[in-house]
Amino acid sequence: MHFLDQAKIFIRSGAGGPGAVSFRREKYVEYGGPDGGNGGKGGDIIFEAVAGLNTLIDFRYTQHFKAQRGVQGMGKNRHGAAGKDLVIKVPVGTQVLDDDRETVLLDLTEAGQRVTLLEGGLGGRGNASYKTSTNRAPRQHQPGLPGEEMYVWLRLKLLADAGLVGLPNAGKSTFINQITNTKAKVGDYAFTTLRPQLGVVHHRNREFVLADIPGLIAGAAEGAGVGDRFLGHIERCRVLIHLIDVQGTDPAEALEIVEEELAAYGGGLDEKPRLIALNKVDLVDAELVDAFTRELHEAGAERVFPISGATGQGIDALLDAVLEYLPAATVTERPDGEREEADDTPWSPV
Repeated sequence: MHFLDQAKIFIRSGAGGPGAVSFRREKYVEYGGPDGGNGGKGGDIIFEAVAGLNTLIDFRYTQHFKAQRGVQGMGKNRHGAAGKDLVIKVPVGTQVLDDDRETVLLDLTEAGQRVTLLEGGLGGRGNASYKTSTNRAPRQHQPGLPGEEMYVWLRLKLLADAGLVGLPNAGKSTFINQITNTKAKVGDYAFTTLRPQLGVVHHRNREFVLADIPGLIAGAAEGAGVGDRFLGHIERCRVLIHLIDVQGTDPAEALEIVEEELAAYGGGLDEKPRLIALNKVDLVDAELVDAFTRELHEAGAERVFPISGATGQGIDALLDAVLEYLPAATVTERPDGEREEADDTPWSPV
């Protein structure tokens, strides 16, 4: 399945059905007169966030969405049926933006969330509704209100608890493959990751979602490399893991490059807590690892974890630190309002 995180679509709600002009003229039937029914209301455009979707690829092939219009009124005081609402299902984390790509109209962050964006037009009144004691044979009616229409942009921001950042070839794909069931592509060249990857990490009887994005290089905020378009997928993360290749460029320089790109992008990324992981330590001696660790501390890194994504060395300590930034696994409420951790002891009939 291809990954698509942006799409432009056209949406239109249904128009209201027109009211009818009709008169009852049966012979030998008393109480004749106007009996034109009202038109039905047009269908709404509704966006729904559903679990199980992680791409907007469906909107590459279907780009026009039009709700059903209301049915016109008919004689014998028969009102027209309302048009069916059109429900557009999108992945959790999808934002709906105006055509200017800046104004956020909807932000769907929870599975099952449903929001009506465009209301269908109201149905028109039939001539029976205009009958009064002085206007016994009205012939006026309403045509029904038109529906609303607009172009919108869909932008997907993946929902993850932790995000991976770093320069190309820092070992992010190997790392996420080591701790999740993700099968990310690994290669000895830059930008092997061209689209975000999601994986579920199971650690200490806890689980959380980890997002891996393509590597950043200097000038990514101005469009260098794959640019910064994928940084939006880690805006909602609680903590960022910055992987630095111990065999790459100077670790302090690598730290500075990524920090500058996060700050240039904005969105609060530079304010999120970060854990620095010095990767591939299995390929160098311990003295060099200690020297680089001190250098990163001097460059401003608060917590540095020497790890190896290939062998798993040091990863447990790093994941323990990630859990510190996540909400409690299971919490129950006492009647008096105090909170206590739930008992994880398995149930037994004995």
